[in-house]
Amino acid sequence: MTDIKPEKSPKSLDHALRPAMWNEYVGQESIKENLRILLSAAKGREHQPEHVLLYGPPGLGKTTLAHLMSREIGANLRSTSGPAIERVGDLASILTNLSPGDVLFIDEIHRLNRTIEEVLYPAMEAGVLDIVIGKGPSARTVQLELPAFTLIAATTRISMLSAPLRSRFSGGTFRLQYYTVEEIAEILRRSSKILGISVDADSLMEIARRSRATPRTANYLLKRCRDFAEVSGEPLNLKTVKKALALLEIDEIGLNQIDRDILFLLVEKFKGGPVGLKTIAAALSEEEATIEEVHEPYLLQIGLLERTPRGRTVTGKGFEHIGVDQPGQNTLL
Repeated sequence: MTDIKPEKSPKSLDHALRPAMWNEYVGQESIKENLRILLSAAKGREHQPEHVLLYGPPGLGKTTLAHLMSREIGANLRSTSGPAIERVGDLASILTNLSPGDVLFIDEIHRLNRTIEEVLYPAMEAGVLDIVIGKGPSARTVQLELPAFTLIAATTRISMLSAPLRSRFSGGTFRLQYYTVEEIAEILRRSSKILGISVDADSLMEIARRSRATPRTANYLLKRCRDFAEVSGEPLNLKTVKKALALLEIDEIGLNQIDRDILFLLVEKFKGGPVGLKTIAAALSEEEATIEEVHEPYLLQIGLLERTPRGRTVTGKGFEHIGVDQPGQNTLL
């Protein structure tokens, strides 16, 4: 049996897996160094740190960086998200309730309404909130002074942010990169200690290789392997990990069943492509956005798929992964 200690509730457990100090945050070294310099310089001048924008694929640690930054300057972190701010009044309520020195974290900021964005501009730039009272000829503008605050925003779709909003992140715009297998394995070693799981290095490396270079996915797979070992009564070793991941339909390089279905569809029905996104979605009975935003990025990242003006094409590496000869490659010598 695995060595498993009693755990807290899932909510507190997810919070416990989040690094609490800079030295616990693995990877993103360049971003960490730039943020440390930004925060240290602001503390030395006794100024509020400038606003920062973090972007990149989901699960890479944008929210964690926001928490670390607020701890570094000893500030309270107030969190919200773009979809939660539906009206101008919602944003006004959030901003006026901030205390001096607070950090406001807005996740998925690209989903803010453009009208709400315009209210955010003067708040970020001049520390004021412009409110229009009344309608028609009797309408008047009231300007409220806001306490000094730092806005940290995160997005997975930076292209959807307007240029005026992007330009107001004077502290910098940072893109989080995917992690190496070694970095993911280091994250898993820390997570296994917090979870109270006894697991060997080979098993952690196997999970790391299948985690799609993403810490959130790696922690999810680690917990599911732990569950499988506990229920089956087997020790959590390499053999058990492979069984658990096979049950989850995660292959040796992290592809799930839908990822493989996309490759097989392109190869078996369309000879590798090119094929349009609408055709792929219709053939798999999936939404176009799901294929384009969830499955394609990883297939493109590891070089199994290509986007061309005519459609999606399977690469030679993609043919090799699914064990099919690429057309024109099996000619007789």
